[in-house]
Parts: sequence; structure tokens; C-alpha cells
Amino acid sequence: MNQLRKEDLIMPYFVVAGKNRKEKINSMPGVFRFSSDKLIHEIKELKTVGVDKILLFGIAEHKDARAGESYSENGAVQNAVFDVKNKIKGITVITDVCLCAFTRHGHCRILKSNKEVDNQATLAALARIAVSHAKAGADMVAPSAVMDGQVKAIRKALDKNGYKKTKILGYSAKFASSFYGPFRDALDSAPQFGDRTGYQLDYKNPEKALKRIGREIKEGADMVMVKPALAYLDIIYQAKKRFKRPLAAYNVSGEYSLTRGNPALALEVLHAIKRAGADLIITYFAKEAAGWLKKI
Repeated sequence: MNQLRKEDLIMPYFVVAGKNRKEKINSMPGVFRFSSDKLIHEIKELKTVGVDKILLFGIAEHKDARAGESYSENGAVQNAVFDVKNKIKGITVITDVCLCAFTRHGHCRILKSNKEVDNQATLAALARIAVSHAKAGADMVAPSAVMDGQVKAIRKALDKNGYKKTKILGYSAKFASSFYGPFRDALDSAPQFGDRTGYQLDYKNPEKALKRIGREIKEGADMVMVKPALAYLDIIYQAKKRFKRPLAAYNVSGEYSLTRGNPALALEVLHAIKRAGADLIITYFAKEAAGWLKKI
């Protein structure tokens, strides 16, 4: 169905430790960092407009070389998931699984002393994060590190620890993009050296993206994602035609910033993403868009 509905929308949130925190993000007007208690109030409002899916990103208080805070049982994401699932009924909670916001260097991997990737340690950390989120009550985990084998490692760890019902949303086609700038500011996750073009996908190579989607489906992804959305409508269309899996698209921070303040334009973009084939759309406009849709 190509008609955009409020049920198709997923609202992303940035969560921090502590209490009574609602912090502005200068590069993303209208978007905030929330502590768990403030997040509960926000999600109750979200639900009243008919949006029942959220995606949570954690912000570290203390960063280290091995992203230890990312899988702490008392981490910001873990506490937020637990509170949301226990205080609000009918909300599907998805959690981002990555290391970049928790490592001192800002990369999505654990690195050796010579800055080479420690593949085994990285996969183990991603799996450990996913299990900690599932234990807190997450309905779905979303690995975004673009690490080969990440879905397989997470699926194995979830099953081993008794979370076979926890689903996986793979950031399977995550492109190296200039549209991520405001998000990195919000999450304080910009790399301290180099960049992520070595592991995020080249936007000039669509076939590689489609192959990666197929590989993560084979590894156990229940749903796959194309990110960003607006500049990759062709990838969304091809992926929907080629693969028999639910497909999400991420209307990312740069796209949000470009259309912020123009509801008609933002809604046109969301309809284009839906029309291209996305089943679900992750967008910072989710709450507002639910209201806009009532008027058309």
C-alpha cells in the first residue's frame, strides 16, 4: 500500500543518563536529548497521535576504548527501554546497536593499538549490547555498525540467551553520506581520526548495497533498512522488488534539517519514501507528520 499512514512511522529518540533532562540539540531544532523520566512523558504524547514505534539511541557519559558503557545493565538505553516497556503499553521499542557513541575514537569498531579493527572483539561487543537491550525488554535490535557478520553474531547471542523472539532490523544498506552531520552532533559521535567511508557503503555502488541486504537477510535479519532515504529512493525501490522482507528507510538528520519548517515539503518527502517501497519510515517528523496526515 503506497498511502502513507501514521502506523508507518518510527520516531527516533536520543537518551541520556540521569533525571529531569531535556536538552536542545543546536543542529537539530525541535529534537532533544531525554533522560528516561522525560522520555516517558514524550512517548505518552507520541502515542496519543497514533505513533507506536520508537528507535532509541544512547549517549555515553563516559567513553573508553572498548565501549563498555554500551552494554551496561544501567546504561541510558537499557534503563529507557525498561521504563518504556513497563510504563507504557503498546509501544514497539527498537534499539540502535553500535559502538561509535561509546568509544573515545568515535568509530563503530573496537580497534587494536595499531588502529586496525579487532573483528572478534567488535562482534562480541555488538552481540553483548543486543542481549543487554533484549534483557531490558527491547522488541527489536538494530545493528548499525556495518560490520560483516554482525547480524549472524547477534542472532546467535540472542538465541543462546533465551531471546529468540527479539527481532533484528539490519542497517543493511547504510551509505557513507554527508546527510549524517547533525546526527553526529546530537550523538557526539564524530570520528576523532579518519572517517567511516572504509566501512559504510559507497553511494556510487548500488549493487554492493543490494548484495549486503541479501547477506544480512541470510544471516537472520527480520527487517532491513536503507539509510539515508531521500537520496536513495532507487535503492529502496530495488530492494523492495528483490527481497521478501519488510523494508525500513531512515529519513536522516540532514534530510530533516533541509525540510524543517516546511510541513508540505516534509510530507511530500515522506510520501516519496513510502511510494518508493518503504514499509516503515524512521523520521524525526513522526510526531508532527501524524498530525499533518489527519488534514489530508
